[in-house]
Amino acid sequence: MKATKIIVHHSLTSDSSTVSWGAIRKYHVETLGWRDVGYHVGVELTKSGDNLYYETFLGRDWDDTGAHTKGQNESSLGICFVGNWDIQEPPGDMLIVGARVIRMWLRLFGIKPSEVYGHRDFANKSCPGLLFSMNKLRFLIGE
Repeated sequence: MKATKIIVHHSLTSDSSTVSWGAIRKYHVETLGWRDVGYHVGVELTKSGDNLYYETFLGRDWDDTGAHTKGQNESSLGICFVGNWDIQEPPGDMLIVGARVIRMWLRLFGIKPSEVYGHRDFANKSCPGLLFSMNKLRFLIGE
């Protein structure tokens, strides 16, 4: 796969301090019948002792075709911000962590910042959420 764009998603599930990336992978594999989680990276809230922080979780290999955006998987990397960003705005700290991954991908794959899209740009969906500001994310990645 030759990645030429990055597509941003949300899980449309609630996020909590317990890791749900495994549940997303299980749903993609066991319910949808895919061979792995459809995204390349997930970002979610985790807990270590009394500390809460945002962490990235690996999905598919970065040179492997994803299963996250119909008609775009052959040329894109997918990042999922775990949570339902239709009902609340994603936390700034979460966006900062995701922006770090996206900046790294931009450098590694030679993708232009203008090639970072929301899933809604390719489908009749609200994804990555009605309250997810792609402009804010683009600002954080340095566009």
